[in-house]
Amino acid sequence: MHRTALRALIRLIGPLLLVLVVVRMDDRDAVLGAVVSASAGPLALAAALNLVNIHLKVVRWEALLRARGIVYPLRRAWSAYATSLYVGMLTPGRVGDLLRIRYLRHDLGVPYAEGLATIVMDRLCDLYVLAAFVAVGVAHYSAVIVGRLAWVTWGGIALTVLAPLVLLIPGLAERLLLALSRKLPKDPSENAEPGAASRFLVALRAHVGRGLLFTLPITVATFVVNFVQGYLIARALGISLSLFDVTCLLSIASLLGLLPISVAGAGVREFFFSLIFPALGFTAEHGVSFGLLVFAAMYLILIAIGFVSWQLAPPPTSPASSTPRFG
Repeated sequence: MHRTALRALIRLIGPLLLVLVVVRMDDRDAVLGAVVSASAGPLALAAALNLVNIHLKVVRWEALLRARGIVYPLRRAWSAYATSLYVGMLTPGRVGDLLRIRYLRHDLGVPYAEGLATIVMDRLCDLYVLAAFVAVGVAHYSAVIVGRLAWVTWGGIALTVLAPLVLLIPGLAERLLLALSRKLPKDPSENAEPGAASRFLVALRAHVGRGLLFTLPITVATFVVNFVQGYLIARALGISLSLFDVTCLLSIASLLGLLPISVAGAGVREFFFSLIFPALGFTAEHGVSFGLLVFAAMYLILIAIGFVSWQLAPPPTSPASSTPRFG
């Protein structure tokens, strides 16, 4: 209970940062005024692009599954992915990703180790592409991102690139998998299956190869959609940021948002923008307004889509498929 309470308190650091930023502003009404008066057209288009982004991620996930001989119908994959986003946005960590593993187990009889391998590779694609964009952003803003912020940012890039490599180290990888297995849904048949850790490592490493020639470009495309959304939001607020500037800003904010001190980067994003926007010729109020609309158009909309998906195709509760239907 103490650990749960501590984790919950740590997650409040981000929102508290947002409160601190707003309290210290000279013109707090400017933030509300900017958000309320934002142009509806660009905001609506930015919100609609979430559907494109989800579809690209579903296509990438299906490609990873097919590489392992698993054929998952597009409509069902869409439901599983959207519902997992809903859970993931409302809970700390990657609980939503684990829900996708449960869908695979229920619908196709896919072992948890096999499903986990596709989810991990799905996330690794995001992390490595994000790290590349962040490196460009930090280099671009090297005159602005200095001191401790630069150390934290470059440290985050290094951690993003190096941390997944532990899966390739014998012994250490097995211990890490044991820790992860404790968070997975319990299934008697799966627990009885020998060599689950080895199966996971084999499946994960099988994705490293020619398949990345498709999944990595798709991942880049998903980020480009995000950056276009940010550009539209800036235009809705009347902020004259170039698409390249938006790319750099959102990349760095996304990396900082991975810190376990908030949910979906709430507060951390706005705090970062309030610091860097004045250096770009804007005000801290502009930065907070931009961050709040990014959260609304790119995160709250995903929660709404996931909520609808939850109602139409709720997570499976019945026993898993007894007959595996994959290659």
